[in-house]
Amino acid sequence: MVVGLIIACEVAFWVLLAAGLGFRYALRMPRTGLALLLCEPLLEVVLFTVTAIDLKNGAQPDWRHGLAAVYIGFTVGLGHSTVKWADARVAHRFADGPPPVRPPKYGTARAVHEWKVAGRWILASVVAMALLQGAVWYVGDDGDTGSLRAWQTRMLWVIGINVLIAASYTLFPKREPAKQR
Repeated sequence: MVVGLIIACEVAFWVLLAAGLGFRYALRMPRTGLALLLCEPLLEVVLFTVTAIDLKNGAQPDWRHGLAAVYIGFTVGLGHSTVKWADARVAHRFADGPPPVRPPKYGTARAVHEWKVAGRWILASVVAMALLQGAVWYVGDDGDTGSLRAWQTRMLWVIGINVLIAASYTLFPKREPAKQR
């Protein structure tokens, strides 16, 4: 049930995003589009509530409950930037908006960009880890929380990998190629 709901939430995220941008630009109804985009966080509330009810009703915590927490964390950390990314491209393509800003390729500007990306992934991981810890406390000592702890370890890996990537751009900045004459 939880996995099906996670899949439904992911599909609903993209459907709401497409509908929101469609109303905003194609139908020239920006308020309706904004209202649809603002419904996105409700998906996470529903997923969180159903997962908590499932655990409350005695379900043994397993990878599905961990995945639900990770999905919510990633939506919190990465959802806004995903919506902004899609909005910029749709505005450019269908509403004569400016071309989307590309990330810088070289030097300090690229390193700053990579740290911002890492920050979003770190936020996503920390939110997921907090939800997972809440689930561990909620289940208590009576339940097997090993699968939830395993997800927390995975989130630490996500943080570590993103810090390494951002640090590599800081320590070894890519230089702009010399101009040919």
